[in-house]
Amino acid sequence: MMAFISVRNALIVALSAAPAASLIAQDRDGASSGHRPARGPIWIGNYPNVAGIRLNFRDRQLERVRGINATVWQPHEPATGRVTGLALGLPMTGAGRIDGIALGVLGASANGMLRGIALGGLGLGAGDGIRGLAIGGHGIGSGGDLEGIMIGGLGAGGGADVRGVLVSGLGAGVGGNAKGILIAGLGAAAGKDASGLLISGIGSGAGRNISGIAISGVGLGAGGNVTGLTVSGVGAGAGGTMRGIGVAGVGIGAPRLVGGFLAPMVGTQDARAIIIAPVLFRIEKGGAFRGVSVSSVNYVRGAQRGASIGIVNYARSLSGVPIGVVNIIANQRSHRFLPIVNWAQECVQRSCSPAAGKRRLRCT
Repeated sequence: MMAFISVRNALIVALSAAPAASLIAQDRDGASSGHRPARGPIWIGNYPNVAGIRLNFRDRQLERVRGINATVWQPHEPATGRVTGLALGLPMTGAGRIDGIALGVLGASANGMLRGIALGGLGLGAGDGIRGLAIGGHGIGSGGDLEGIMIGGLGAGGGADVRGVLVSGLGAGVGGNAKGILIAGLGAAAGKDASGLLISGIGSGAGRNISGIAISGVGLGAGGNVTGLTVSGVGAGAGGTMRGIGVAGVGIGAPRLVGGFLAPMVGTQDARAIIIAPVLFRIEKGGAFRGVSVSSVNYVRGAQRGASIGIVNYARSLSGVPIGVVNIIANQRSHRFLPIVNWAQECVQRSCSPAAGKRRLRCT
C-alpha cells in the first residue's frame, strides 16, 4: 500500500510540474532569453534549448533542439536556432537551420540551410539552400543552392545553382548554373550555364551555355553556345555556336552551326555541317558553308565548299557540286547557271577581284 501511494504521489508531482516548467521556460512575451542549458526529455513551451521532444505553439528566439521540435505555426521573424532531428509542423514549422527531417502539413522553412529530407504539403523554403530530398506540394524555393532531388508541384527554383534533379509541374529554374536534370511542365531554365538533361513542355533555356540533352515542346535557346542533342517542337537557337545534333519542327538558327541539323528552315552565318532543311537553308551574306545541304532552296550568300541538293541552289562562290532544277554560282564567268548539275573549283575571297564598275566578285 505504501509503495502504491508513493508511485501515485510521484505521478501527481510530475504532472503538476509540466505546466509550471512551461511557464518558467517563457518570459513575459513568450520568448526565450539568453543561452540556457539543454533540458528534456520532454518540454512544453518556448524554452530555447531542448534535447528530446519539444512542443511549442510558435517559436521565438530558438537556440537549439536535438530531437523533435513540433510547432503549430511558423516561427517569429527572424527565424533562429538549429533543429537537429525532426522539425514537425502541425501545420507549419521552421527554424534558422534544419538538419534531418522537416515535415510540415502545410509547409516548412529555414532561414538558413535546410538539409536532409523535407516534405511540405504546400511549400518548402530556405534562405541559404536546400540539400537532400525535398518535396513541396505547390513549390520549393531557395535563395541559395539546391542540391539533391527537388520536386515542386507547381514551381521549383533557387537563386544560385542547382546540382542534382529539379522537377516541377510548371516551372523549374535557377539564377545560376544547373548541373543535372531539370524537368518542367512549362519552362526550365538557368540564368547561367545548364549541363545535363533539360526537358520542358514549352520552353528551355540558359542565359549562357547549354550542354547535354535539351528537349522542349516549343522553343529552346541559349545566349551563348548549345552543345549536344537539341530537340524542339518549334524553334531552337543560340547566340553563339550550336554544336552536335539539332532537330526542330520549324526552324534552327545560330551564328555558327557544327554537326547535323534537321528542320524545315535553317539559317546561319557559318556552318560546318550536314543540313536537311525541306523548305530553306540560308547562309547570310559574307558567311561560309562547308558540308552537305539538302533543301528545296539552298541559298548561300557566301563561300560554299561541298554539295547542295535541292530545287534551287545558289552560292556566291563554290568549290563543289550543286544538284537540282536550278543551280546558280554567282561569281562564275562560264556555266553560272545550269540545270540538273553545276560545278566549280575552289574560289576563295583572296583569289577573286571585283569586276569593273560592279560590286560582285569574279574569279581571276
